[in-house]
Amino acid sequence: MSTITIDTLRFATAGSVDDGKSTLVGRLLHDSKSVLTDQLEAVQRVSADRGQDAPDLALLTDGLRAEREQGITIDVAYRYFATPRRRFILADTPGHVQYTRNMVTGASTAELAIILVDARNGVVEQTLRHAAVAALLRVPNVVLAVNKMDLVEYGQPVFERIVEEFAGHAAELGLPSFTPIPVSALVGDNVVDRSAHMDWYEGPALLEFLEDVPVGADPSDAPARFPVQYVIRDGEVRWYAGQLVSGSLRVGDRVTVHPSGESSEITGISVLGTEAEVAYAPQSVSLRLADQRDVSRGDMITAGADGPALTQDVRAAVCHLADRPLRVGDRVLVRHTTRTVKAIVKDLAGAAELTANDLGRITLRTAEPLALDDYAVSRRTGAFLVIDPADGATLTAGMADLS
Repeated sequence: MSTITIDTLRFATAGSVDDGKSTLVGRLLHDSKSVLTDQLEAVQRVSADRGQDAPDLALLTDGLRAEREQGITIDVAYRYFATPRRRFILADTPGHVQYTRNMVTGASTAELAIILVDARNGVVEQTLRHAAVAALLRVPNVVLAVNKMDLVEYGQPVFERIVEEFAGHAAELGLPSFTPIPVSALVGDNVVDRSAHMDWYEGPALLEFLEDVPVGADPSDAPARFPVQYVIRDGEVRWYAGQLVSGSLRVGDRVTVHPSGESSEITGISVLGTEAEVAYAPQSVSLRLADQRDVSRGDMITAGADGPALTQDVRAAVCHLADRPLRVGDRVLVRHTTRTVKAIVKDLAGAAELTANDLGRITLRTAEPLALDDYAVSRRTGAFLVIDPADGATLTAGMADLS
């Protein structure tokens, strides 16, 4: 009997205040029959108490009390649902400018981002901010969902004007492509089912697109990167444990240990306590090397000629996450995979400081070399965090730019 493999798509949503993002997510869950009966009954009851004739589907997503009371999304909420064709992990992110850092958190692992705009208002400043974050995080696929088409009489010229304006800004922001879809979350047009009100639109409904969009490349096809997390001593033998974040490793492969640059050969691989000949990302494994090298937590083991850049001068695009500002001259820690090193902020691309939710560019000088990949090549080994050495608080999320 053949087995059908159902893959998983991680996607994030973002939209400005009152663009209808929570309603869109609620409609997506409701019309795809991903809402439990008791959840729907609770929404119907609360909606009726408010004097609403129809269920307010936004209540399916705004779970925090403060969110319900204020009618806004504050924190990232993860929703899990599935159709017969695919599983989904949805990161419902806030739209307010003061919660940009929350969007960065939700979109950092997403393979697709849905950016909402209100058809009546078109592209606004926060729309461009969300597009900039998507470009910054190298989200592979972006959907521009033009919502509330029912309030502009489903007009094709309105939709096309918004798409044209967004396209011009997207090119400037470095967003290579996007897919526009006209929707009405309130009514359900083009969310799960295609709309009968927009026969001029020949593309897919939103859920159709989510089901069909290609899921990202297999991480095992990328160059091998193995950050060492633990050193396990078994008598005279040392095993190096961690997660193989990309590529594959085989017994007999010649490998390089960074930052020392020493080379060795893999003589053993253990996967879940069982010896194996080969390991593939994203497996958690233990490696045994032929030579007694000085390998410790934070070192990076790689294979092949396409190695990472070993550098102490780190240039990156960043989103500042902390309430406390970041300034030139600040002494910080940089956490990259399993390695943490001391660093100093050398430059902020002309800015006096970075404050919470700021997007910017940074140059760091680290006390020890880091084995970095360009973030455009690897979102795992090209990302890092800037940390306050005083209390361990995360200050900034960085995406390495080695170009």
